Amino acid sequence: MYGTKKDIKYNLTLFFLDGMLFMPAMTLIAIATVIPFFLEYLNASTFQIALAATLVSFCAFITQPLFGSIASRTKNMSTTFGWILIMQRIIFLAFALSIPIFAVNPPLLIWLFLIFWGAFNIFVGSYSVFFTPILLKLLPPEKRGAMRGVGAAIGSLLGVGIAALIPTIINNITFPFNFVVIFATGTVILLIDACFFLLMREHADVEPRIPFKITQYIKSIPSSVREDVLFRTMIIMCTFLVVANALLPYYTIYAIQVFDAIESHIATLAALAVLAGAIGHVGFGLIVDRWGPVPTSVISACLVILAGTTALATNSLYVLYVAWAFANLGITSYIITVSQLLEKVTSSEKFPLYVGVLTTISMAVSSAVVLLLAPVLENIGFTLLFVVVLTCGLASLAVNLLFFRRLLKKRQEELHAVFKTNCHSDKGV
Repeated sequence: MYGTKKDIKYNLTLFFLDGMLFMPAMTLIAIATVIPFFLEYLNASTFQIALAATLVSFCAFITQPLFGSIASRTKNMSTTFGWILIMQRIIFLAFALSIPIFAVNPPLLIWLFLIFWGAFNIFVGSYSVFFTPILLKLLPPEKRGAMRGVGAAIGSLLGVGIAALIPTIINNITFPFNFVVIFATGTVILLIDACFFLLMREHADVEPRIPFKITQYIKSIPSSVREDVLFRTMIIMCTFLVVANALLPYYTIYAIQVFDAIESHIATLAALAVLAGAIGHVGFGLIVDRWGPVPTSVISACLVILAGTTALATNSLYVLYVAWAFANLGITSYIITVSQLLEKVTSSEKFPLYVGVLTTISMAVSSAVVLLLAPVLENIGFTLLFVVVLTCGLASLAVNLLFFRRLLKKRQEELHAVFKTNCHSDKGV
């Protein structure tokens, strides 16, 4: 299934390089830090900034069926995914290079950004339905966590250095060319990263994937949720965490509007995010490799709880830094955990469908929450933001401990019993 030892080592190197480049690139076009600051610089409204954050989830949500269908039918997933990523990144590079043309009209530039940002995020719908199956197909379980974690950690450290350069770029290069440099550099790095997927060595599936059309995919969502109680429970548990993660851009808006955060403060938030990613990818990767994804699913919820509690504790920018670090550690833990947790819930032939359904539902809910919170926060303040974060963490933890773990144990016992029965039947023959 995974190919030869040489193939595994080769693909592992490419996943390592993917993690190493993806992190610093996303530091430069982060929806949680640089983009809110860019929009605030243009005097965008809170609603427009919230809309930018919502587009991340919403555009991915509406295209999930399309990419799920493509993933179920393509013969070489890594090559197909590589070309999808290249198309995505060329679109955003076009926006970055066009900024000087429209900079004389900030309101127009804001809406132009939202259009291109929406187009960029349409392709985000491919991430979960392609990347996770590719990872599970090309790397054995014991190779998926630590090595990728080290690559992401190195990338995060590079991201810290890049984050430190953001104030220098903004202050020493005149507008709008400062943001051209930031966005274009990040996008070019992402283009290089996309090429790694074109180079991966992929073999034919041991169990052929079940091809399905977009309409079949949409129709299968209710049945997959209704018929599988374990999967339904996992969706609820994960959706609370995705909602909490989707609220991160509001932390930056809070820092700007309440504490008058400037370029250096935004750079600090960006640096803390990548440091949390570095620590989290290595630490949580080792935990997943050693004890599996169930413990880290609990850790994810606990970190979200700590983020909400810390931010509510006192009205201070430095305390916000701590809450921000906890929140980013929670995101890292969730990212590392979710695909391998889902592998325990479903079979390999149904994996693209299940990961698509999980992502579709969680993104739809998080998009709605992010957009609906914008006018509320603008009118009553940001305390509600951290109440929502805390509530999401507590709800996810409760569902995990009270229902998910028990149902997962029952599923594993049932599968073990079936396996033993089949073994006895084979011996009888």
